[in-house]
Amino acid sequence: MALSSCNNRRMDLPVTELNGVGEKVRTMLARLKIVTIGDLVNHLPRRYDDYSKMTPLKDVQPGPLTAKVVVDSVTARYVRRGLHITEAILSDTSGSVKAVWFNQPYRKKQLASNQEYFVSGTYEFNNRSYSLLNPSLEKVSDFPKNTARIVPVYKETKGLKSHALRKLIAQVNFSELGLDDESYPYEVDLDRTVALRMLHFPNTLAEIDTAREYFAFEELYAIILASALVRQQNEQFTAKPIPFSEQVVKNFVASLPFSLTNDQRRVAWQCLQELEQSKPMNRLIEGDVGSGKTVVAALLALNATEVGNQVAFMVPTEVLANQHYENISKLLPLGKIKIGLYTGSLKKSDKQELTKKISSGEINIVIGTHALMQDKLEFEDLNLVIIDEQHRFGVKQRVALVDKSNTLPHVLTMTATPIPRTLALTIFGDLDISVISEMPPGRIPVQTSIASPNSMQAVYRQIREEVSAGRQAFIIYPLVEDSEALAAKSATEAYTQLSQGPLKDLSLGLLHGRLKPEEKEAVMKKFSEGETQVLVSTTVVEVGVDVPNASIMVIEGAERFGLAQIHQLRGRVGRGLHQSYCILVPTSSQSVPKRLRALETINDGFRLAEYDLELRGPGAIYGSSQHGELNLNFTRLSDPKQIQKAQAAVRDFMQKGEDLLKYPRLAEVVEQYKSITHLN
Repeated sequence: MALSSCNNRRMDLPVTELNGVGEKVRTMLARLKIVTIGDLVNHLPRRYDDYSKMTPLKDVQPGPLTAKVVVDSVTARYVRRGLHITEAILSDTSGSVKAVWFNQPYRKKQLASNQEYFVSGTYEFNNRSYSLLNPSLEKVSDFPKNTARIVPVYKETKGLKSHALRKLIAQVNFSELGLDDESYPYEVDLDRTVALRMLHFPNTLAEIDTAREYFAFEELYAIILASALVRQQNEQFTAKPIPFSEQVVKNFVASLPFSLTNDQRRVAWQCLQELEQSKPMNRLIEGDVGSGKTVVAALLALNATEVGNQVAFMVPTEVLANQHYENISKLLPLGKIKIGLYTGSLKKSDKQELTKKISSGEINIVIGTHALMQDKLEFEDLNLVIIDEQHRFGVKQRVALVDKSNTLPHVLTMTATPIPRTLALTIFGDLDISVISEMPPGRIPVQTSIASPNSMQAVYRQIREEVSAGRQAFIIYPLVEDSEALAAKSATEAYTQLSQGPLKDLSLGLLHGRLKPEEKEAVMKKFSEGETQVLVSTTVVEVGVDVPNASIMVIEGAERFGLAQIHQLRGRVGRGLHQSYCILVPTSSQSVPKRLRALETINDGFRLAEYDLELRGPGAIYGSSQHGELNLNFTRLSDPKQIQKAQAAVRDFMQKGEDLLKYPRLAEVVEQYKSITHLN
């Protein structure tokens, strides 16, 4: 949680107020998004190096070292153009050690023989002897910032390293920042000023834990309070009830070529009962890949149209919109139900024609992308909105739909990304949640294995075997195009290599997010109809793509994906009657992450999501940029006790009916959380 400036002018002062921040340093700080004093103190350490324990030089061993020393001798020289070396012999009463600095000629003047210094660095083998390489060194008489203590390590930029950032932060008088000027709506046992100083200048490892726990509670309190206020706001709205048409639903279920699972029946009934209320439904259905959420959504949509309501079915991509249009058209009685497909790539004339039919009520169910909301599209009687794979549908979007309808519609959100319980308790506290955990009978679990990048010929042979048996394959890459910054293959590069090399006699297609909508649709159509045997793609196929004939998926650079994302991807195979396979290929065969091994034995998406959350945080599940929106620097969402403590404090605040504006800093952060509408 950022320490908001609110009315605190000191936090808003430019960093140029600090000594040593001229134009050059100011520019480097700006690259780290540090413009003000507040930005600087909110630039929190990534990790800590513990140099707090002193080592007598007689006991020196390879590795981290901190000692109190004097300088016996110093030499400095250029060994070749562009390389300057400073060497010093440092000693204490027990022994001595050599220290070496590269391209730091100022060190010779800095080192005085009549001074005591703290030196911290790594004692390692270099140029045929052991020495301290580029150690930090400070006078014992100065307040040490880089030595003889637990040293914070920050995110750095070219030309501006952690030691320089520590020097700047040390100039800040934390007590003048006014961080404790505001009261709290809950009891605290630590000052915010003290907690922040502990993070930047901890005396012990225990202080770091104490400060982290303090700020974690702040973060959790704010986000849980935001969810509680959104829920309270939602309860002020009214919606038009949608009566349960029992015979219509029974006929639909009887017409299905399969039986609904108990979970599908339970969740459908839960929703049908809620839709009969004047309080607008705001429910999230979680269901693992292939658990049958779309059938439940189709049932609810059909029930709504029976009494004249219109239904908007929103999905994140045009590929998925087309797929839902085809699947739902097969499920529903088309003679009676009119379904429209509305996307941004529609021709102008087609869009105008469809718009007329939607506004007149001739179209009962509209399936489309966010163009449904963004365009000036009017409905005759929109009363149910279904959102697939968008996780969060904010108050602003709900209110915006009032302009497209006579009343506020009921909202049903669906996701195949399992949400760990602790995450659901916090981020999704304003939603009612249903879970479909039971899989339809007959689904054959996908066999997952890890292959070395050195054994790709064997992987290509397996692809050929599946294709020769009449099946199809996916090969997934983390990037669209080559990147100098990332050591990972790209889909476009691989498509060219595979087409000309190991898979040259097969029919290949290329799919990624930068293709035009009509190009994506053409590629998917060829793959769906079997004309393309192997689809080379990025994660654009992660959600909703349904090709039952696909039986093998290869994921290159697998360590770059979260477990939940890989689970989503492998859910694109195993949808037919044949045994299917998912092969994970890490970038290096030397070190396969332990978490990838979990995929070989765990097919339960909920277990995987909990595991990924514990290991890597919510960014692993929802993507790093969305995790950044949450700004959770300290919260461990795998800690239910911490969450329960924050929940209890929020309940107390809500029951008292206090005015949040009494706490401006908290109100500002809560408003930021309330404005987040998409976490996926």
